[in-house]
Amino acid sequence: MSPDDLLRALVQPGRARIPYLDRYSPDRPLVLECFRPQGHNPDKPVVIVQHGMSRNGAEYCEAWVPAAERHGLLIVAITFSKEAWPDAVTYNNGHVLAEDGSLRPRECWSQAIPGRVFALLREAGMTRRDKTYLWGHSAGGQFVHRLLATQPHGIFEAVGAANSGWYTLPTLDLPYPDGLGGIGLTREDVVRLLGYPLVIFSGGQDIDGTAENFPRHEAAMAQGPNRFTRAQFYIARGQTEAAKLGVPCRWSRVVVPGVAHEGMRMSAFAADYWFGGAGG
Repeated sequence: MSPDDLLRALVQPGRARIPYLDRYSPDRPLVLECFRPQGHNPDKPVVIVQHGMSRNGAEYCEAWVPAAERHGLLIVAITFSKEAWPDAVTYNNGHVLAEDGSLRPRECWSQAIPGRVFALLREAGMTRRDKTYLWGHSAGGQFVHRLLATQPHGIFEAVGAANSGWYTLPTLDLPYPDGLGGIGLTREDVVRLLGYPLVIFSGGQDIDGTAENFPRHEAAMAQGPNRFTRAQFYIARGQTEAAKLGVPCRWSRVVVPGVAHEGMRMSAFAADYWFGGAGG
């Protein structure tokens, strides 16, 4: 897609569903589910939103529409279809490893795609900002926190991961995706990750460990019996690793009272947290 194509697709305010092919994954199409309010201009914030395992980017985009209209935000929900991105390896885990477990070229990791989408938005003139917000829920929360571990941070205004099923731990002592070992990362990458002000959003009632899609493999179960406790475990592990390395851990956790594994309610909370004054 050229910048001119993207500009044409977004020139009219409202919802837009834009087919998108990443140049490093030409056989795996994506869709950009976008909303641009009347009040948007290129100096207003951009929010990239990552859906969960239902691959319902349109629904997540819609959940951010009220905040977009209030604050002039451009919403871009990058949608990884089940057909083209069929499993946790290709989506949640960032397509870092091939089916045989070998390491794929870094530019081919799906975690690099949001950065290229944001670059295209800048080339198209849809934003003059040099940073974007990034937020993901459930499988999208997995995708987002792993993206933060492996990608440059310069383009991110703020990053939030909500209700992730399990976490890649910030240590090189465990192989990816249990930890960050074996994929070319260094101690400096781990320090950079720990030093980024990542926000972990947790639904206060996201405590069901019996759901069909709840990760139950050994590494996940070691993090706790439900998503709420696993978020606690991840923050604590970040603090422990930072102490070992003698560096700060700037992560924080925000508990959303009364909300379970509900992506639309978590979206509304995150929007208010970032743009409604709750987080400021």
